[in-house]
Amino acid sequence: MSLPSLALLLRAGRPVTVCARPWAQGLLQGLPLAGFVPMTGRFAQDRRAVAQALRQGGVPARRAGGLLLPDSLSSAAVFRLAGLRCGGYRDDGRSPLLAWPQPKPGVPMHAVQSWYALTRAVLAQWRLDNGPAEPPAQLGLRLLPAHRRQAAQALSEAGLLDQPFVLIAPTATGLHKGRVKVWPHFDTLTRSLQQQGVTVAMCPPPAEVDEARRNAPTALCLPALPLAAFAALLERAALSVCNDSGVSHLAAAVGAPQLTLFGVTSPARTGPWSASAACLGSEGAWPACAEVLERVQSALLQAGPASGPA
Repeated sequence: MSLPSLALLLRAGRPVTVCARPWAQGLLQGLPLAGFVPMTGRFAQDRRAVAQALRQGGVPARRAGGLLLPDSLSSAAVFRLAGLRCGGYRDDGRSPLLAWPQPKPGVPMHAVQSWYALTRAVLAQWRLDNGPAEPPAQLGLRLLPAHRRQAAQALSEAGLLDQPFVLIAPTATGLHKGRVKVWPHFDTLTRSLQQQGVTVAMCPPPAEVDEARRNAPTALCLPALPLAAFAALLERAALSVCNDSGVSHLAAAVGAPQLTLFGVTSPARTGPWSASAACLGSEGAWPACAEVLERVQSALLQAGPASGPA
């Protein structure tokens, strides 16, 4: 969801180094970044990594600037103590740590819009081009040919290279306000689609394979792929069905058709930013299985005969 903000920074014509969790590095290989700093979540280690990247960049600290998309106090402290002046939203008592503190939007916004507005405000304070007023309708993740070859190889080995399939993601890590973020009817949905001749596959990361198999035991389980190759797999699916999770945002990043299911989070805040996405459910209520099945069937029919039931 930070891709439009990153595009604005690149548009401004200055070298851009991204500091993020290691899994993001492969996803961003298609962008012309000056560097990537893996962040571990360990305060001292992250501070040293940022300070080292700042020294290696060859730009005096007084001329360098950082943009903090996370709202946390710890992220502001890491960068400030590493010697980097940053812009970010005022939150969690961190204003004294920010060189360019910004007020939070007065109205509720999608995360894409909120981060984009922050990026524009900080770029304006830096006297740099801050781009259009609104983020683009599509996130526009750039995949490399190698990523698509990996996805094609996985489909070929599974006998699905030239076959339509629905890709489900029946897991979601962590809890939201103490509630499980996984729709409880993936098994019923999978069996119903299989009875209609629809191939249902999944490709969970290694740590989630057991849970995925418990939640949808009859789905075809593909070997785990790196995130960028998994994004390319989403491009190849007739439809992906997922929770409000990283899978939903990956599908949105590449503009793949998806149906995202909500029960404990808000579609208005964290829903997929994509014209190719549909959402069912709400923050307080999961959609019924019959409703999801009907929506999947409708999406497959709209995609064409090759994607629908046999």
